[in-house]
Amino acid sequence: MPTALSSARRRQRHGHSFLSYSTLLLISVFCIVPFFWIFLSSFDGDAQLFLHWPQQWTFDNYTRVFTVEDGGLWLFNSLFIVGCATILVVVLAGFGGYALSRSRAWWKLPFLYGILLIRVLPPTALVVPLYTILLTLNNWESAILRPIFGGLTRDIMRWTGFIDGYLGIILVLAAMQLPLALWIMKTFFDSVSPEYEEAAIIDGASLVQRIRYVLIPLALPGLAAAGLFSFIFAWGDFLMPLIFLSSPELQTLPLGLFRAFLRVNEIDYGLLAAISIIYLLPPAAAFVFARRFLVATFTGGVKG
Repeated sequence: MPTALSSARRRQRHGHSFLSYSTLLLISVFCIVPFFWIFLSSFDGDAQLFLHWPQQWTFDNYTRVFTVEDGGLWLFNSLFIVGCATILVVVLAGFGGYALSRSRAWWKLPFLYGILLIRVLPPTALVVPLYTILLTLNNWESAILRPIFGGLTRDIMRWTGFIDGYLGIILVLAAMQLPLALWIMKTFFDSVSPEYEEAAIIDGASLVQRIRYVLIPLALPGLAAAGLFSFIFAWGDFLMPLIFLSSPELQTLPLGLFRAFLRVNEIDYGLLAAISIIYLLPPAAAFVFARRFLVATFTGGVKG
């Protein structure tokens, strides 16, 4: 009788496992098919709207991205803007998360919940006030620079301008990603014992030495996780670059893909697929680089 019951339980477990893995397989296939179609189409000399095996394999689609189109400029702009925004977020979230973790101020929790409103509110609701504020700052900057630099003002403001400039879109993307990064770093530093810092103080370490040799090594998993999420979300942001960037020389990959799709002549699916594959590579590489830190971050941080 016990043998029969154990056999029934094993069959039941096997049945549940089979159902679970079958469901996961179906979901995986459903998610992978679009990427598989894009990958095939990017090497297809006659790519169409529907999935089919390429009759002629070619790298011409990728070549045209960088020779016929401004793919190199799009890629540089995206990497520069998102990279600078991510670095800014990591630095501010690192210091801010540490301060919020160690502080006992009464306003800490209201502040943490308050900044989450930036993530809760839809981005479209923030566009008008953001644009108004940045346009005012941009006009002030232009009024200061134009009497000094004259005709060079536009070239300077391409880098430092708040509207249609690198600085403005970097600040916007960083502000959008900072709340989540602050929460990640605050939670991570909560799991780091203050005894590490106390031991460094006893050994005579200065503030700079404590930051360099104690806090940064301990915080690397949390910084990597915050940086990864910030990079991926900022990389996938389409609305903010569309609103705040208008010059062709400042276009990013999402805008290049969008404008290539809106052309009046026949849609070039091979070109679009090649741009899409290039667009996918940086966040995939960032995830591969930071994945080992994610495990440490979301399994309890530092254990000592």
